[in-house]
Amino acid sequence: MKLLKTVPALVLLAGGVLASMNAAADDTVFTVMDDPSTAKKPFEGNLNGGYLAQSGNTTSSSLTADSTLTWYGSATAWSLWGTASNTSANDERSSEKYSVGGRSRYNLTDYDYLFGQASWLTDRYNGYRQRDVVTAGYGRQFLNGPVHSFRFEFGPGVRYDEFTDGDSETQGLGYASGTYAWQMTDTTKFTQGVSVFGSEDTTINSETALNVAINSHFGLKVAYNLTWNSQPPSTAPEHTDRRTTVTLGYKM
Repeated sequence: MKLLKTVPALVLLAGGVLASMNAAADDTVFTVMDDPSTAKKPFEGNLNGGYLAQSGNTTSSSLTADSTLTWYGSATAWSLWGTASNTSANDERSSEKYSVGGRSRYNLTDYDYLFGQASWLTDRYNGYRQRDVVTAGYGRQFLNGPVHSFRFEFGPGVRYDEFTDGDSETQGLGYASGTYAWQMTDTTKFTQGVSVFGSEDTTINSETALNVAINSHFGLKVAYNLTWNSQPPSTAPEHTDRRTTVTLGYKM
């Protein structure tokens, strides 16, 4: 009881634990392996979520959620994904970000494939009313598991930025991404993804994650996301944003 009296706030955890450092302007890193040649079933999906609430001397709340759904054919894969996060303190919102995207992949051979993907992002506290990106190109599956998986892909794209100050910009870009997964044990999986959107305003995204299965459906995910913009919006001038999350996940 003495210990409880020394705690100035009540912390409620539902669906996981969330810890955040700043809010990412854009973390478009597709880290889910979508090779249809190694798919064990026609559909795979996951949902991760975390919530933290604190009251007392300080009132604050943080929420994060993300989901990825992938459907497999004999040589094709179709994926949908989405993320949501927001943070507030003393009834003042300090961050709010939502993004959705879609991706398709077609295997030409056991190792070569074509891909196309599109995403939409809003992150007004980091200067973006919306950011739309469309890319397509060629990929190479160097490793395809079951222990190690690694792919690299690249291609052209287009990005449309609408900033919170009212300005907007459309520009072509060059896209490249590499994703590695290591099934360390039967219950532990490590993933590392890096994507580069090269243009006048270059964006580099990185996600480092560790997934630990609790049982066949539930698991914990620890992820560290880093985003670097060469020319960030004037309303959010920091070049680098970082976000660390610990969430409870459900595998469909």
